[in-house]
Amino acid sequence: MQSRKMRGRKKRRMGSILLLGVVIAGAAWGAWKLLPNFFYEDPEWVGKHKPIFVQGQWSGYTAVGSGDSLKLPLPLVKEQINDYAYGDPDGETAILTTANQILVMTIGSETAVLNGADHVLESAVEEENEILYVPVEALKHMYGIQIEEVGAEEGVMVFKAGDTFRTASAVDGGIFSSPKLRSGMTTKAPITAKLEDGTELRVWKEEDGWLYAQTNEGYSGYIRKDEVKLSEERSLPAVKEVRTAASQEWADKKINLAWEAVYEQRPNPDVIEEMQGVNVVSPTWFALKDSEGNVVSKADSAYVGRAHNRGKQVWGLFSNDFDANLTREMLSDYETRARAIRQVLDYAKEYKLDGINLDFENVYTEDKEPFVEFVREFTVGARAAGLTVSIDVTPKSNSEMWSVFLDRRALGETVDFMIVMAYDEHWASSPNAGSVASLPWVEKSVTRILEEDDVPASKLVLGIPLYTRVWTEAEEEGKMKVSSAAVGMESSQRLAAESGAEKEFLEDIGQNYIQYEEEGALKRIWLEDSDSLERRIELAKRYDLAGVGSWARSFASAKAWEVLRTIGEK
Repeated sequence: MQSRKMRGRKKRRMGSILLLGVVIAGAAWGAWKLLPNFFYEDPEWVGKHKPIFVQGQWSGYTAVGSGDSLKLPLPLVKEQINDYAYGDPDGETAILTTANQILVMTIGSETAVLNGADHVLESAVEEENEILYVPVEALKHMYGIQIEEVGAEEGVMVFKAGDTFRTASAVDGGIFSSPKLRSGMTTKAPITAKLEDGTELRVWKEEDGWLYAQTNEGYSGYIRKDEVKLSEERSLPAVKEVRTAASQEWADKKINLAWEAVYEQRPNPDVIEEMQGVNVVSPTWFALKDSEGNVVSKADSAYVGRAHNRGKQVWGLFSNDFDANLTREMLSDYETRARAIRQVLDYAKEYKLDGINLDFENVYTEDKEPFVEFVREFTVGARAAGLTVSIDVTPKSNSEMWSVFLDRRALGETVDFMIVMAYDEHWASSPNAGSVASLPWVEKSVTRILEEDDVPASKLVLGIPLYTRVWTEAEEEGKMKVSSAAVGMESSQRLAAESGAEKEFLEDIGQNYIQYEEEGALKRIWLEDSDSLERRIELAKRYDLAGVGSWARSFASAKAWEVLRTIGEK
């Protein structure tokens, strides 16, 4: 047996070992806490030829060519330079657009088309691995970018119009504080680049005492602010925003538009005299005819002449005739889109129109982006011809082909005016009777577009119904059947008078309401009259909207024009 003395020595030895372990562990933990990370991490782009950097960050793309023949991939251009750059579904055409220019380029051709005229390029669009590469010169012309080719990897730095950064230089603080770029805002983050004293940097942002910077060779990362010497701030010229002719023309007055529904028979130009106070008429004259982009016209010079003589502008309406399949085929190719645009603009010139109102409804949701591209192309061409472009949109809903397909934000950025057709809350075949456009529903339709899609009030026009529906509720085979018929303002007033029903003003709806029985069925009408129109005008004024548009002239009463003209009054 071990003596008590030997057992004591063993315990003391074990205690010393444990204490030493604790000291070592503590020292290691302290060193880990105090010392920075000394490990290096290569950026993803190392080893790639001609990596592209945008605002100091690796874009994930590479360029082709160099110098005057340098080209950037079209997907990069669309994602990081301008949303309105895109490729045609034919896979051979690249299209760059701005508010007032459209440049169309095809693979292998150094002759592009700029706003309908030939435009010679230094080099042509290329295709590589099913990606189109666009000449940098075209991007400079359209979007005002600047380019630098730098570094051992022949990297490409892209500076966008309006970019702002600060120049700086690294400061060497000695062996333990030599300047380094790191992958994160902590000294524990891996090193992405070790810097020499005086290394030039571009600083893109600052946060919590750290700077996000990039070297001239393309290496980027975070560096402590006390490890650099900051110098001047530089800004690239922003692309000058062109104020459109329409925005200038309507800056100090409100739009009071009335649609003219044109069917088989042309309306007598004398109807212009009815619309006192209206300053824009929009006849439904043009429609898509076939999948080749041809357009059918019902335009009438006499109608235009009478309108102009009465001081009214004429914005011919161009529709897709509610045909989703024809629309898809027309949108699918630049040539068919261009044909439709060219024909409408030719008609506009022939009939001396002042604008075009686009009314495309019943469109496949999958065609959402091609539709925006079409509207962009149309608007550039129309503005070049001196025309105002407006587009009709439905209130936002979950209806795929009547609402979801509309990118209201992008369309609002593109056209001169957007008209929200704030009616058909309860539509012709609605399972329940109700108002065509209750005031709370109308207000919500307006505010959602203003707030969710950032469409400025100065561009948004409130669409107003001049019709209502006579609802019939009758029991058939033990079930309640609901049906309706659309009537104009005078017809609904006549029905109200003949029925002897007492009108009730519904404050929560903002309309007069009547109901009565006829042949065993219940008749219900939410009236569109001067009371409801006054409240819609008040709403448009409260939100300082661009004006109002009324559907349609043939439904109006004489009193309606008196109320609608007050949109222009303070």
